[in-house]
Amino acid sequence: MTKKRINLYKSLMLILGMKSILILIDGVADRQCPALGNKTPLEAASTPNLDFLAENGKQGYMYPINEKMAPESNNGILAIFGENAFIARGPLEALGAGIKFQRGDLALRANFATINNIKEGKIIDRRVGRTLTTKEAMILAKDINNRMRLPYKFIFKPTVQHRGVLVIKGGFSDNITNTDPAYYREKGTFKPQDILQSSLPLDDEENTALSANIVNEFVEQSYYILKTNKINAIRTEKGLLPANTIITRDAGTELPVPKKLPGKWLYIGCMPLEIGISKSFGMDIASFAYPELKNNDVYSNLYEGLRTTIEFAKRTLKWNLKRYEHAYIHLKETDVPGHDNRPEEKKKMIEMIDKEFFSFLKELAQKEKIKLIITADHSSVCSVKAHTSDAVPFLIFGEGKDSTKRFNETDSKSGEIGKIYGKDVLKFIV
Repeated sequence: MTKKRINLYKSLMLILGMKSILILIDGVADRQCPALGNKTPLEAASTPNLDFLAENGKQGYMYPINEKMAPESNNGILAIFGENAFIARGPLEALGAGIKFQRGDLALRANFATINNIKEGKIIDRRVGRTLTTKEAMILAKDINNRMRLPYKFIFKPTVQHRGVLVIKGGFSDNITNTDPAYYREKGTFKPQDILQSSLPLDDEENTALSANIVNEFVEQSYYILKTNKINAIRTEKGLLPANTIITRDAGTELPVPKKLPGKWLYIGCMPLEIGISKSFGMDIASFAYPELKNNDVYSNLYEGLRTTIEFAKRTLKWNLKRYEHAYIHLKETDVPGHDNRPEEKKKMIEMIDKEFFSFLKELAQKEKIKLIITADHSSVCSVKAHTSDAVPFLIFGEGKDSTKRFNETDSKSGEIGKIYGKDVLKFIV
């Protein structure tokens, strides 16, 4: 490298010095919980580092989409990055899972689930009690890929815990309903059910009917394949729920073309959805393999995953302070206790994040003059065991301060920033 090029490289690195870090704490917002003395997990948690950032920063409250919509993670995150159009989750998950995807392929987010039988289709648990180990998921997925008989090529890939991605190769329509009963798609809304749904066409096109039929055939065959797998016999003997069917949702047939973000971005995390979204926005990806679930203690695995994410993020930020202008970090685990109605676990996770991550970010932001933006992609309410349309707190550290003292749902309502929407977030970052 010539001296001129070296000087040019050094100048570029100075220009690209880290300016902001966006941290999305998945589903962290909640409502008052009786188990926590009628406080939210954020209000009940001991968070001295977040308190410092709140006391020396500015807050507001944010609706990812609007006051009436309870967003899924994909729509909540996309809105925060300025994309308010509905973009199907299936292709984003496929992109994040490293599956080759062409326009016309039918991509769907999938779950291993437990039903009583295929005829009645009563859902026992959409996530197999969250006890499916990584090894079990891999063996079951291999059985599906080997024994499934469809008239089209397909790829079924397990990702993290009970999650998976299904891609059926061909020229399909995505205008079909979900088989996952918790996300029963009808005219753009989601109506929770407790019975396995048949995928239905939402228009009169022949290809749409074909697409729905292929998905239904996959789900039905998955039941007959999985129920006879020895893994499920062993699980049943242990008193665990069998992973005896695959349920699907959020079909899509083309990858999105979102707006290019200003500046040079780095995503730090490991979940397929967030990787797919970040890739679609042109971010560089710093990822790692999520810790394997080796036994049936899912919360032990979640804490291990959270700690791994934190340590990886700290190292990656240190290495890349001069290579990127903006970083996006996603902490997934806080969403799970909301779905499981376990407010004490949510509080414990928040305290762990504060102690092990925000202590580091607080020092880094002050030393390097980096702006921190801290919020969530949606609220996950313990009492409802689902996402809701509630506002989430929104905090900026590094651009003055207001009178708020703590990062939580209540304090955020009195912050100087006031009410904003997901589409407003980018202007605070860049």
